[in-house]
Amino acid sequence: MSETPSNTLQYRFDGPEEAPVLILGPSLGTTWHMWDRQVPELMKQWRVFRFDLPGHGGAPAYPAGSVAELTARLLTTLDGLGVHRFGYAGCALGGAIGVELALRHPERLASLALIAASPRFGTADEFRQRGVIVRTNGLDPIARTAPDRWFTAGFAAAQPAITEWAVQMVRTTDPGCYIADCEALATFDVRHELGRVGVPTLVLVGSEDQVTGPAEARTMVAGIPDARLAVVPGASHLVPVEQPAAVTDLLVTHFSTAWQPAFDATGQMAIAAAPVKPALAATPPPQVTPVAEIAPPVVEPWANGRPDPYDAGIKVRREVLGDAHVDRALAQADDFSADFQELITRYAWGEIWNRPGLDRRTRSCITLTALVAGGHLDELAFHVRAALRNGLTPAEIKEVLLQAAVYCGVPAANSAFKVAQQVIREETTPHE
Repeated sequence: MSETPSNTLQYRFDGPEEAPVLILGPSLGTTWHMWDRQVPELMKQWRVFRFDLPGHGGAPAYPAGSVAELTARLLTTLDGLGVHRFGYAGCALGGAIGVELALRHPERLASLALIAASPRFGTADEFRQRGVIVRTNGLDPIARTAPDRWFTAGFAAAQPAITEWAVQMVRTTDPGCYIADCEALATFDVRHELGRVGVPTLVLVGSEDQVTGPAEARTMVAGIPDARLAVVPGASHLVPVEQPAAVTDLLVTHFSTAWQPAFDATGQMAIAAAPVKPALAATPPPQVTPVAEIAPPVVEPWANGRPDPYDAGIKVRREVLGDAHVDRALAQADDFSADFQELITRYAWGEIWNRPGLDRRTRSCITLTALVAGGHLDELAFHVRAALRNGLTPAEIKEVLLQAAVYCGVPAANSAFKVAQQVIREETTPHE
């Protein structure tokens, strides 16, 4: 373990110093201890490197809001340790980091295992909604329901100590870092890039995983050219904890047989490949059709030579209002209203909300006040939702409405409080 600057990660090593490095990446809400049952066997062949996400497991709480930023911190940590090439296995969010490594830093990666992973984790709305719940209620509601997401019912009932360990692991995570990691998952989407993953890849999933299950795993196998699928029976999302022996065997087999050695300028092997062992339980490789490369969109010139702000506007609009709201608004547009939808996307969201001069929290405060003043209660409802997504707490929204009561009138604020109260109740009540 090491002192951790803001641009690095908390880590630990296990195993002989001269062995090739194998990195194990954790999932959201867990610590490196989720891999405790794999380490004794893995360290016989590899120098095992484990890390904690920011604010997890007592790590310093420096939030990172994207998978790319988490990956950059991991690489900065490894650079400081002189580790230049490695194998990588990651679970869920840890798996997203593994895909990011394969896509953006392929020269660093010898072999890859993706566990309970997906090219896109649910929807952006789901993770931003989870962030709203944590910001309002703390992590306790998420912690109490973690065993339902992570384990099968039979395992949770038979292993109460492990179940309680899981709850406490989430409960002791820094809320701000957890919210930032939710944002990282909300914006992660590599569905159109899987064909560029160029290292041997094991995709491993629990048969009972209801979070990122076998369907998502098969999508990854179909998209990654050199990928194999392993489905572990009787396991849910946190499969390394629920079925440790099966996961260990699959990882040993994969990294023993699919390690791509690196060579230095003289042609000498820079990292020795691990000894080859016979194949175990991983399924045979499927027939894979590589995903076609998608050309970047052509940006047409706009006013004064600037890019058309529509694309930036639709991105910001989705991030603030949510995919479901935007999809509904666009789907309802017809020949009469389509131009209006384009107008507000381009100018309200692409030109104004996308300006750097104010952060989104401040823009939400201004928007709420303006809507109260104008009596636009329908618009107020979805902008209260947007304010929660942009980081305002219910207490802060209340203060905005109290301020508006003085300057916009008590009757207007009275109506606004009724709307906001209903929205806040809907958005911040945890779903058991």
